[in-house]
Amino acid sequence: MKRALSVPNRVSRRRLLAAGGALALGPLLAACGDGTDDGGTGDESARSAGDAVGGGPWSFKDDRGQTVRTDSEPKTLVAFVSTAAALHDYGIECKGVFGPTEPIEGKPNPQAGDLDVSKPTSLGTAWGQFNVEKYAALEPDLLISNMFPAPDLWYVPEESRKKIEALAPSVGISIARTSLLNPLRRTAELADSLGADLGAKKVTDAKARFDRATGTLREAAGASGGLKVLAVAGHADQLYVAVPDSYCDLNHFKDLGVEFVGGEKPDEWGFWEALSWENADKYHADLIMVDNRSTALPPKELAKKPTWRQLPAVKAGQTTPWSMEERFSYAGFAPVIEQLATAVKKSKRLDT
Repeated sequence: MKRALSVPNRVSRRRLLAAGGALALGPLLAACGDGTDDGGTGDESARSAGDAVGGGPWSFKDDRGQTVRTDSEPKTLVAFVSTAAALHDYGIECKGVFGPTEPIEGKPNPQAGDLDVSKPTSLGTAWGQFNVEKYAALEPDLLISNMFPAPDLWYVPEESRKKIEALAPSVGISIARTSLLNPLRRTAELADSLGADLGAKKVTDAKARFDRATGTLREAAGASGGLKVLAVAGHADQLYVAVPDSYCDLNHFKDLGVEFVGGEKPDEWGFWEALSWENADKYHADLIMVDNRSTALPPKELAKKPTWRQLPAVKAGQTTPWSMEERFSYAGFAPVIEQLATAVKKSKRLDT
């Protein structure tokens, strides 16, 4: 499965193929819940980083438990594309990005969010691509990426990791086997430390929309009568079924009452169950969430698979995009949750 699988950076290609200011921070994040991820010590990070906004030394404790310290607030930022897009939602811009940015079927890549991908320097768009020379030329102050799972930085190649790490410190945000609320909170804390105004109307409006969307999905799930939902990524030779608890968004949707099926026999990393297309009907689902990344088959290609066309949910038109690597900002996830809530409301239980 070509680089689309969310698996550690340390795996080989062969294995991969087989498989409002600081004052506003408290109330804004408290509304997300009180969950914490393995490495998260958000209060400490927010306090120490908040001091840097005034021009002093900067520090941030990431989800690896590592505290990054610099003499001043980092200005030249380089990040995985969806991480850069999340920071952009808080008014923090990155000079360089890495990861998928190409349009999909003529439309902007969903992983880039509202980010204008023509502005930052691209260090590579595919798995394993990271132009170290371009990165060095940017004279980076900080490298930022998600971790899926920790401690590896997503899309930072293992073979060049030491060279990359020697050029600038890095921050990792954990997004695996945790609630969505945690990377949302941690990304907001990081943005705050880098000078974002978390009290800005754009930010608070996005948070309010996220909260409304969350309530809508909870109501829709509760009224669905036990609707069964499956999350998948289609590829040429196999259909990959997600293990819900391993993905922070699906994990959170479960907390809101969405009933997921699938992923009973996951791969060695615990994220996917690979089914041959002949066995694509292993799980009964009333609604199917379909990976919308450029590395997965788009709907028109999935439609060429006979066993896909015969799935009850597909025949009933009960499918919806799955923003599997959405940016971790409230602005990013509010419409994602709204879309899922609408799909749940419109879907009906189907005969098995």
